[in-house]
Amino acid sequence: MFSNLPRVIKALLVANGVVFLLQQVLGDFAMAPLMLWPLGSGADASAVSPFLPWQLLTYGFMHGSFAHLLFNMLALLMFGAPLAHTWGERRFLTFFLVCVLGAAVCQLAVGAWTMSEGGDAYPTVGASGGVFGLLLAYGMLFPHQRVMLLIPPIPMKARTLVIVYGLAELMLGFTGWQPGVAHFAHLGGMLFGWLLIRYWRGQPPFGRRGPPRPRVVR
Repeated sequence: MFSNLPRVIKALLVANGVVFLLQQVLGDFAMAPLMLWPLGSGADASAVSPFLPWQLLTYGFMHGSFAHLLFNMLALLMFGAPLAHTWGERRFLTFFLVCVLGAAVCQLAVGAWTMSEGGDAYPTVGASGGVFGLLLAYGMLFPHQRVMLLIPPIPMKARTLVIVYGLAELMLGFTGWQPGVAHFAHLGGMLFGWLLIRYWRGQPPFGRRGPPRPRVVR
């Protein structure tokens, strides 16, 4: 199975695995400059690292636990491989990284709000923003494809799965029922993925202008 995967999927799997091993060997303190820290966190006593520009992408190759890594890599295999075969590897990688970047932008906004309310600066890690973008893309390209949830094991159409996950993330983000999870980063990955697909398709808000309206000669 691994030999038949697109090279970009293999590369992402290996990169995430290697970075996770480095986290275990070097420890979180040494790897902190690669995590996503809020803007202005350098002035916060609770922060180990300030925000640095490369964190917008590097955080997406780090994970908080083996289970976190496992679920993200399974989703990358499940949704990413068909998309890479459909789009080609270069476009797929562009899409994935844009979703990771978009998730980071949304998380920076959340982190800035948290600190403005007196909260501590905390880092964000994980490829989940990119994975949620892949989930959205899969639902848009293959809306009627049936997929099986892991927990609970319920089959449903891909389009339905996207709607269910999107609404769940929105609810959990606003209610705070699942603290410690960057729900708005997940939504940011979906949002930026949706915008990029609309851009590629020439659809609003990036729609091409139609033919000029005829002038009426009086």
